[in-house]
Amino acid sequence: MHTQTKAMLEQCPVPLDLRRAVAPNETLLACPAADIARAAAYFVSRGAELATMVGLDLEPLGGGLAIEAAFSLPAFDEFIRVQADLEGGASYPALTPAIPAAQWYEREAKDLLGIDPVGHPDPRRLVLHESYPHGYHPLRKHVDGVAQAPIDARRFDHFEVHGEGVYELPVGPIHAGVIEPGHFRFSNIGDLVLFLDARLFYTHRGVEKIVEGMAPGRALFTVERTCAACTVSHGVAFASAVERAAQVEIPSRARWLRTLLLELERLYNHVGDIGNICAGTGLHAGTARGAILKERLQRLNEALTGHRFLMGVVDIGGLRTDLDARALNEQGRALASIHADFSMYADGIFGVDSFVHRLKGPGRLDAALVTALGGTGVAARASGVATDYRTQHPHAAYATVQPRPVVETGGDVFARTMVRVREAEESFRLVRAILDGLPGGAARTEAGRLPPRAAALGYAESPRGANVHWVMFDDGGRIYRLRIRSAAYANWPLVARAVPGNMVPDFPLINKSFELCYACCDR
Repeated sequence: MHTQTKAMLEQCPVPLDLRRAVAPNETLLACPAADIARAAAYFVSRGAELATMVGLDLEPLGGGLAIEAAFSLPAFDEFIRVQADLEGGASYPALTPAIPAAQWYEREAKDLLGIDPVGHPDPRRLVLHESYPHGYHPLRKHVDGVAQAPIDARRFDHFEVHGEGVYELPVGPIHAGVIEPGHFRFSNIGDLVLFLDARLFYTHRGVEKIVEGMAPGRALFTVERTCAACTVSHGVAFASAVERAAQVEIPSRARWLRTLLLELERLYNHVGDIGNICAGTGLHAGTARGAILKERLQRLNEALTGHRFLMGVVDIGGLRTDLDARALNEQGRALASIHADFSMYADGIFGVDSFVHRLKGPGRLDAALVTALGGTGVAARASGVATDYRTQHPHAAYATVQPRPVVETGGDVFARTMVRVREAEESFRLVRAILDGLPGGAARTEAGRLPPRAAALGYAESPRGANVHWVMFDDGGRIYRLRIRSAAYANWPLVARAVPGNMVPDFPLINKSFELCYACCDR
């Protein structure tokens, strides 16, 4: 534990009981439920950032309901986990009034576990829509995860804006094209957006319930399919949580190859996202060229791993199989050609004045708001918030290859686009450095035995920001509780704040500039 972390804990005004955490750089604390909001506010005031929150049903283990908040200390590469036993009850003082980033976590725990955050400013449902009856909490251990959920008919509950001339414009949840389902209700005067109520979780599949009772290796198959576009980062986050709990160090070659896969995932996502932003402005040549470059990158993924989306490569303890040396060499040569074409592509689209003009201004977010709401990834770095788990909490081989930080300060669509362009250029450099410095040896090791009832964090920087997985195991080493905090989950509340003050036609462009997943948010 860093000396400043130790001093911070000693000065905390809330009584805390230090418990043993099995994973390195994690400190586990027990806190009275009545004091958890004060403790959380204190940690944030000292520079901690909310990484995730987890609701727990410990009844089969002889306990009751509990809530845990995990905080990142990026200055020291450490995490503080604060857990409160609700002592036979189902409520605690809400963290949200002091920590706005906690808003969705607390609403979700209320939906899925019946844990009530007293004093929460927005107690509406989040994950379970109105068709689910009150009192139904599917993450409680006694609820059968296979049985059909009871459904009834209830009124759609949305936020309403009142005033002369105000009208509502509902969009979705079914959209044209291939976009996933999400309902966006605009409150407008003319074309000016006053408020956006974004309702998601139409694709909630119960991933966290599905994996309960599974061995980690089997659960990984489901977890990495949480989202196809972030499959490597979800796989690495989950696998590293298991490895950290088991106190296993994976081989050096496996760490380097995981880094390679993470950067390949970042590359095809960023390049595709830039093309999608061109689509939002009507720059069709940019859309088509971006799609071609993305296709070339995904074909390289398939040639290297057998899967366009890089699924099925990550494993507990490293990789399922080593990557072929000849394929790696061919990958390097092909990427050099794509890199040259991408640079020409970026110069071309940013040479179109009307395109650049259209990007500047819409969807602006300042650093203070992004920080308050816990933004991550491109959305944060475009507003001047230099958060990046590759450098703050180095995982895989990032401590060795050392990515160069990419930060813009405009906070608008243009800034988010420029972050992607510059990060794609950096990913090309990182991939070349990884291929040149790739060590030999094994690509996998056995994970070993998991301590009974151990819990640990795992994390990976995805193309959209940090994916954080919290995993707890039962006495037999199987999954007792999994909490997946995707980057999209952290960033969707930012979209709702970026749209008001803009025109209705700006929404598709603003939304594309965040390019968030619905599936890995909803899970």
